[in-house]
Amino acid sequence: MEAPRMDAGEALAELSRIRLDEVALDDVLARVAGLANRAVPGSAHVSVSLTQAGANRAIAHTSDLARRLDEWQYEHDDGPCLDASVSATSVSLPDLSDDPRWPGWAAEARTAGVGSSLSIALPIQEAVTGALNLYGSSAHAFDKSSIDLAEEFAAYAAVALANAHLYDSTSTLAQQMREAMRSRAVIEQAKGIIMGQRRCSADEAFTLLAKLSQDSNRKLRDVAEALVARAAER
Repeated sequence: MEAPRMDAGEALAELSRIRLDEVALDDVLARVAGLANRAVPGSAHVSVSLTQAGANRAIAHTSDLARRLDEWQYEHDDGPCLDASVSATSVSLPDLSDDPRWPGWAAEARTAGVGSSLSIALPIQEAVTGALNLYGSSAHAFDKSSIDLAEEFAAYAAVALANAHLYDSTSTLAQQMREAMRSRAVIEQAKGIIMGQRRCSADEAFTLLAKLSQDSNRKLRDVAEALVARAAER
């Protein structure tokens, strides 16, 4: 069953209004899938798949059926969405009952009630590629105008996803750096406490901290935090 239709211009405008500082990457992908499903005539199910570091994932989908059809391709390393992602082209299967390219996947899709499919490449960045995958309930669900619209939508989506991925990666790196700085600060504090108590050097204090961490099977930062907390109580 097709999703409620939405004007293509309205869908593209909504896509451009996504605030990357307020929406997580997975949520951006979900919005892309949902908007594509409503904007492209003939679409009944949509998924967005990503390939990063050789691993394929169905990140967002509008139905369990779309997710299953993507996961079948990952498990068998065979299918149109994988080819679209790798080749950076559009792959159209107008009639799954009469297409010899992926017979195993086509049989699985037909059993699930899919008659045609369309996979549009999403070249997000060099290390991350993906595909916008649209599934129709009947054969020849996507005419030329639907394919043109899907490709236009994918071009907008690729920019949004590239920006979202960059923002997500930058935010993650910034968080990791903040955590590292906090860890270093508390470890330096703990070293100073040990140096004052033991009248030892900084290297000797760190060696003692490391031994306590190993003997207690706890992270170095946790050992340091506990030592600083006890010193503050005293």
